[in-house]
Amino acid sequence: MNTEFKMPFYAKAVLIIIGLFTLFSILYIAQSILVPIVYSVIIAILLNPLVRFFVKRKMNRILAISIVLTSISLLIIGCFAILSTQLNEFTDALPFILDKFYEILNGFIDWVSDNFNISTRKINKYISDSKAQALSSSGSSIALTVSSVGSALVMLVVIPVYVFMILFYQSHLVDFIYKLFGENNRKEVGEVFTSSKSIIQNYLVALLIEAGIIAVLNSIGLFVLGIEYAIVLGILGALLNIIPYLGGLIAMAIYMLIAIVTKESHSYALYVLLLYSFIQLIDNNLIMPKLVGSKVKINALIAIIAVIVGGAIWGVSGMFISLPIIAILKIIFDHIQSLQPWGFLLGDTIPTPSLFKFKTTKKQ
Repeated sequence: MNTEFKMPFYAKAVLIIIGLFTLFSILYIAQSILVPIVYSVIIAILLNPLVRFFVKRKMNRILAISIVLTSISLLIIGCFAILSTQLNEFTDALPFILDKFYEILNGFIDWVSDNFNISTRKINKYISDSKAQALSSSGSSIALTVSSVGSALVMLVVIPVYVFMILFYQSHLVDFIYKLFGENNRKEVGEVFTSSKSIIQNYLVALLIEAGIIAVLNSIGLFVLGIEYAIVLGILGALLNIIPYLGGLIAMAIYMLIAIVTKESHSYALYVLLLYSFIQLIDNNLIMPKLVGSKVKINALIAIIAVIVGGAIWGVSGMFISLPIIAILKIIFDHIQSLQPWGFLLGDTIPTPSLFKFKTTKKQ
């Protein structure tokens, strides 16, 4: 007699929670290993069409990969070389910017003291205590900073090697995944591969185009307003804008702070706010829907959660790649029957009920 065992809901919930906790713990602990691999896979998928273009023209695969990687590396180095002058000026001006910031901060303390009957001594004591607390942990902060810089340098060396190897062993890795899931699931695995590759390529290309447009608009707008270091700040804002929803707010805060610190009139902060709001209006209603919005069908709530979770697990690196990872997970969930409800949860196919309903009566 065959009896089917059904696990109670509470037991399933506990197992899911334990599984998610274990997964996130592994991702956090192994971030130094996993982050370069994930970035390398995404970059390899992005560069694969260029490699395939050369290979189809009877070029040796190793030579084709080397040409593509060298060209991309030289392009990135060239962009940094062009910006190096303004970057150096911005770095040299940082002490002056900090001095102005503290001058404005002291003025703000006096204003708070006058209007809220709080003695400046108490406010300065609170700031001094905060500084002391920060200094007490400065040793670990310096160690963490040195470690982060070291990790970044390692990634700059390791990622090109990973990308080269992934592109070279592409067919071998694909055959391994087909064998791993068996011949019976070959069709579904192929569909997941095709859809994931298309999502990554289309989304990232569209995102790079969007970032370029936003960088130009930011730089022109800041230059017209007379904000110093307009090009560097424009590119920085465009890069932060890649982080969904949160990056734009961070960029706007940086722009307003620079305007307050470097300009005599604080009204420039309002001008910057209006400028950035206008650019974001163009981005959210024209550029994003046309270029990026049609590539990744993830609802806003899941996107924000993904960015926060990605930042908590992998830092800034996790925030940048959170959306492509969620998009790939959605494709996988949509192709597995038992996981399709989760794919539906990630998607943006939400019915939009009308705000006003009018009852119509049929004429006799």
